[in-house]
Amino acid sequence: MMCVHGILIAALAQAPQTAPPPAPLAFTVEVIGTTPLPGVNLLLTDIPAPVQTAMGRDIEASGALDLADFLNRRFTAVHVNEVQGNPFQADVNYRGYTASPLLGTQQGLSVYMDGVRLNQPFGEVVSWDLIPRMALSSIALMPGSNPLFGLNTLGGALSIRTKDGLSDPGTSVQAIYGSHLRRAIEFEHGGSRASGLNWYVAGNLFAEDGWRNNSPSGVRQLFSNIGWHDPKTELKVTLAYANNALTGNGLQDQRLLAKDYASVYTSPDDTNNRSTFFNLGGSHKSSATVTWSGNVYYRRITTDTLNADINEGSLDQSLYQPSAAERAALTAAGYTGFPASGAIAANTPFPFWRCIGNVLLNDEPAETCNGLLNRTSTAQQNGGVSGQFTRLGATPGVHHQFTAGAAYDRSAVGFNQSTQLGYLNADRTVTGVNAFGDGGITGGNVNGVPFDTRANLDGDIHTWSAYATDTLSIRDVWHVTLSGRYNRTGVRNRDRIDPGGGPGSLNGDYTFARLNPAVGLTFSPSRTINLFAGYNEGSRAPTSIELGCADPNSPCKLPNAMAGDPPLDQVVTRTWEAGLRSGGSAHGRFSWNVSAFGAANHNDILFVASTQTGFGYFKNFGRTARQGLEVSAKGRAGRATFGGGYTLLNATYQSPETVSGTGNSTNNRVVAGAKGFEGTIQIQPGDRIPLIPQHMLKLYADIALAAKLSLNLDLVGISSAFARGNENNRDQPDGTYYLGSGGAPGYAVVNLGVHYQVTRALQVVAQINNLLNRQYYTTAQLGPAGFTDAGTFIARPFPAVNGEFPVAHTTFLTPGAPANSLISTRLRF
Repeated sequence: MMCVHGILIAALAQAPQTAPPPAPLAFTVEVIGTTPLPGVNLLLTDIPAPVQTAMGRDIEASGALDLADFLNRRFTAVHVNEVQGNPFQADVNYRGYTASPLLGTQQGLSVYMDGVRLNQPFGEVVSWDLIPRMALSSIALMPGSNPLFGLNTLGGALSIRTKDGLSDPGTSVQAIYGSHLRRAIEFEHGGSRASGLNWYVAGNLFAEDGWRNNSPSGVRQLFSNIGWHDPKTELKVTLAYANNALTGNGLQDQRLLAKDYASVYTSPDDTNNRSTFFNLGGSHKSSATVTWSGNVYYRRITTDTLNADINEGSLDQSLYQPSAAERAALTAAGYTGFPASGAIAANTPFPFWRCIGNVLLNDEPAETCNGLLNRTSTAQQNGGVSGQFTRLGATPGVHHQFTAGAAYDRSAVGFNQSTQLGYLNADRTVTGVNAFGDGGITGGNVNGVPFDTRANLDGDIHTWSAYATDTLSIRDVWHVTLSGRYNRTGVRNRDRIDPGGGPGSLNGDYTFARLNPAVGLTFSPSRTINLFAGYNEGSRAPTSIELGCADPNSPCKLPNAMAGDPPLDQVVTRTWEAGLRSGGSAHGRFSWNVSAFGAANHNDILFVASTQTGFGYFKNFGRTARQGLEVSAKGRAGRATFGGGYTLLNATYQSPETVSGTGNSTNNRVVAGAKGFEGTIQIQPGDRIPLIPQHMLKLYADIALAAKLSLNLDLVGISSAFARGNENNRDQPDGTYYLGSGGAPGYAVVNLGVHYQVTRALQVVAQINNLLNRQYYTTAQLGPAGFTDAGTFIARPFPAVNGEFPVAHTTFLTPGAPANSLISTRLRF
C-alpha cells in the first residue's frame, strides 16, 4: 500500500456508511504528511510546529458551506475578509498571510490537493469555489514558511487529501434548502473490489439568490477518481470539473449600509470560473524501507469577470448640464428630452446626458461618464510532474527518515482587460456607451492624457525545484529535522498591445532562484508533554501582474491597467516558532498547544504611490513582520467534543514608505486649508497592516444529546482592524470631507446546527448561521464617495478651492450575512 499522505484515523475505514453517526470523537491523529506528495509521515508530536488537522466528517458536521468557511469557524489564527461579498470568494487569512481569489492581492499561503498545487500561475490566486467540499477526506494546515511546500509558502501551507472508494465506500444523496432561496443537490458514491480496484465520484449542484441585492450565484462541481492497489503499489487517476457563476457585490458605503444592510454600491460584479483538472498519482514500496511516489497533473482554468464601477475620475467634474455643442450633437443623433439649462445635482440625481454628448463628440467621455464596465478574461493552463523517494534507516536508539524529491511545473497564461465607459442608473447598474479605455480612440482624454486601461498579456512561467528532508529520531524522545528546497522560476511576459519592449510595454524576461532551509527540534520529556522549536525560510517570485505594474515612470491603477517594468526581487520570509503541547498519549481525550511565533518578510511587495501621478506601482518594500501567541485546546468529555483557540497577532510594517492616501484624512494634500484631494500618506515602522485583527477567538462544541440527536455550536470572535487606505493608522474622519470610522469594528458570530438520525439511512440537519443576527463587517477600505446620504449620485459636492474641487471620502465596509437557516436531508445506502 502507498504510504498514507494526510491524516490517518482507523475508525474511518471501520464505520459503515449506513450506520448512525457515533458520539463525537476528538481528532485522534496518527501521522501527518509533511510534503505535498505521500511518503513523508511523522507523528504530530514529532513535527516542530503546531499543525492543525480535520477530517471530512468534521467539515460535514460543522455545517460549513465550503472549505474556507470551515477554516474560519474551527481553525486557530484563521479569519476571512469577504472583500468580494460572495460566500465562495473569501480571502482566507492565517497569521496575517492570505490565500485569495482576488487578482492583485498579496498572496502568502500555498494550497495543495493530492500533491497538486492549487495556487494559480497568474497572480497566485486560490479559487475556493473550485475545491469540492463533499470530496474532502482530510486537511492539514502547516504553519510557517515551510520550504518543502515550495513557492508562496510564506505564512503556511494547506494540504488537502480527497476521498476514494477504499476510505469512503457507499452512496449518499443530500438535498439542501435554505434562506435566500439557497438550494443544492449533492451526491457521492464509492466502492472497491477485492482485486484492488476502487472508485469514487461526487457532484454538487448549488444555487442561491444571495441575501444582498442582485447577488445570485451558481456552483456546479464534479469530482471523480479511480484507483488500484496491491500490497506494494497504489495508483489513482483523478478527474474533476467545475463551472461556476459567482456574484460578489462586496464593499458598500457605510452610510448606505446603515440604511439598507442588503444594499450594494454598484452592480453587477460577476465572476465565471471554469476548471478542468487531471491528476495521476501513485506510489510503490520497493522494500521495507524505501518508498517511491509521484504524480503528473494538468489543469485548465478560464475566468471571466464583469464589474460595474463608479468612475472616480468623474467625481470632481461638471456632469449635469450639457453644453451647447453637446446638445447639438445629441439633437443630430436623434436624442430628445435632455435639459436645455439648469441641470444641477439637486434635480439630476443620476446624470447621463453629458456622457452621451461627449461620446458623440469624441471629446472627454472618460471625465463626464460616471460609470465603468470593467471586463477581464484569463485563460490558464498549467501542468507538471513531481517525484520523491523516502528511505527509513535505523541503528540502536536512532531512526532516520530521509526524503528527496524534485518537481517541474510549467504554465501558459493569457490575460485580457478592457474598460467600457457608461453612466450610472438609479438601481446601481451601469449602462455602457460606445466609448472605451482604448488609448483615446473612443474614450478621449483625462487631463490631456489618453484614457487607456487596456492590458493584453501572454505569460509563460516555469519552475524547477529539488528538495530534501531528514528527520533524526533519538530514542523517540528527541527529533531533529533538517530540510531544504531549491526553486528556480522563469517568467516570460509578452505584450500583445505594445510588443516592442521598452517603456510602457509588458514585455519582460525574469529569473528568480533561491535555496530555502529549515531546521526543527522536538523534545518529549514525558508521555504528556512535548516541546518544539523551529526556524524556516520561504520565498515567492513576483507574479506576472506585479511585474507588469512595477515601473514608477509608468504607474498604473489596479485592477484597471498594467504597465512596463523594472524587475522586482522575490519576497523572502524567515519564520521562527517555539512552544509546548500535549504529548502523544494525551491525544485520545484532550490535547492542547501554546506557541509563540514570529515571521519577517524581506523585500515584501507593496502597491505604493507614484511621485509623478496619483496612480501607483508595485515596489519591493523593506520589511513587514507578523508575530504573536497562540493557545488552543480540544478534547472529549462523555458524548461531547469541544475545542477552541485564541490568537494574539501583531502584524506591522517595519520600514518607512509613501503610499496612496486619497481617502485618508491625514494625506499630504491640503489646498488653501481645504481637504478632500488626492494625496499620499507616510507609513512608519510599527504601523499595523490593514485588515489584520489583533485578537481572534474560536470556540466550538459537537454534542450527542441522544442516540439519534446531536448538535454543533461554534463562535467566531474577531477584533477590529484598520481599513485599507489607513496604512498609517492615523485616519481621523471629520464628518465633512472624510466619513466613517477608518476601520472595521470587531464582531462575534454564533452558528448552530442540529442533526437528527431518522433511520440508519436517513439524516436530517437544521442549520442556523449567525444565530444572534449580528450586523458585522469583515473588510474596510477608504475611498471616494460617489453617493449622497440619500443614495443619489453626487459630483463636485463642495465648492472649488483655487480652481480644484474637493471630493468626499468614506469608509467602505463588506457586510457579513445576517441570520439565515437551511435544512438538509441526507440518504445513505
